[in-house]
Amino acid sequence: MPTTRARIQNLLPAMGPAAQRIAEFVIDHPDEVVHMSVSEVAERTESSEGSVVGFCKAVGAKGFQQLKILLAQEIVQPVQYIHEDLSPRDDAPAVIAKIFNSNIQTLQATASVLDADALARAVKLIKRAKRIEIYGIGSSATIAEDVYYRMLRIGLNAVAVTDSHIQAISASRTGPDVATLTISHSGSTYETVLATRLAKEAGAHTICVTNFGKSPIQAFADVLLYTMAQETRFRTEAMTSRLAQLAIIDTLIACLALADYDTSVDVLKSTCDVLSLKRY
Repeated sequence: MPTTRARIQNLLPAMGPAAQRIAEFVIDHPDEVVHMSVSEVAERTESSEGSVVGFCKAVGAKGFQQLKILLAQEIVQPVQYIHEDLSPRDDAPAVIAKIFNSNIQTLQATASVLDADALARAVKLIKRAKRIEIYGIGSSATIAEDVYYRMLRIGLNAVAVTDSHIQAISASRTGPDVATLTISHSGSTYETVLATRLAKEAGAHTICVTNFGKSPIQAFADVLLYTMAQETRFRTEAMTSRLAQLAIIDTLIACLALADYDTSVDVLKSTCDVLSLKRY
C-alpha cells in the first residue's frame, strides 16, 4: 500500500468512530477523494467537515487539500498535473485538440447548469446595492479584478478585495446595503469562505460563483451561480474553471447592463471616450 494510505491504516485502530469511517473511505476510494470537496467526503462518511479536516491533521496533512495532493502523488500520472487529459507523448496538434475540446465541454456543461432564476436574483441584489464587494484568492483573484473592471465600465460602485486580511475586515464591515460576489472554484478555500460568512453575518447579500457540487461556501450564499468544470481538483491552480467563471461573469454583466439600459449605455460611451485618450 502506498505511503499515505499505509500511514492511515496504521493509525486507524486508535481513531474515533467518525475518523475511522473517514479513514476507511480514503483507503478504499483514493481516486474518488482527490476529486471531491471536503463537504462531499463528510457526506459520504456521515461525518462533519470539521471531522474531515481534523482527520487530515491527525494523519500528518495540514488540511484536506494537502491530503488530496499526497494521495494524488501516489495514484496519478505526473502529466495530469498539467492537464488531466494529456499524455506525455502528445504532440502539439494533440494538445490543441484535447485542451480546446475540454474547454468547449466545460462551457457547454456550465450553460446547462446555470440557473436563469438565480442569475435574475443576483442581478436584482446587485442593482439594489449601494456597494458591491468582489472576493477572490489565488487564481480567482484575477477573475475578481476582471469583474471589478467590468462593473466599473457600466457605472456600478464596486471594489475587488483580493488580500485575505482586507477581505475579512471589509466583509465584517458590510451591511444590508452591500452585495458581495465571491469567486471560488472549489468553494472550500478558507479565506473566501470566511469572507463570505462574515459578510453574511453582517447582513450583506451574498452571491457566489462556484463549481457544481457540495462545498462549505454554499452555507453562506444567498445566490449560487454554478460552473461545471471538470477541474483536476488536486491541482492548485484553475484552468478550465476560469473560462466557465468568465462566461458567467460576461452573462451577469450583460444582464446588469440590460437591466439599466440607458444608464449603462451612457456610462459605456463615456468610459470609451476616456479610454480613447490612452490610444494613439
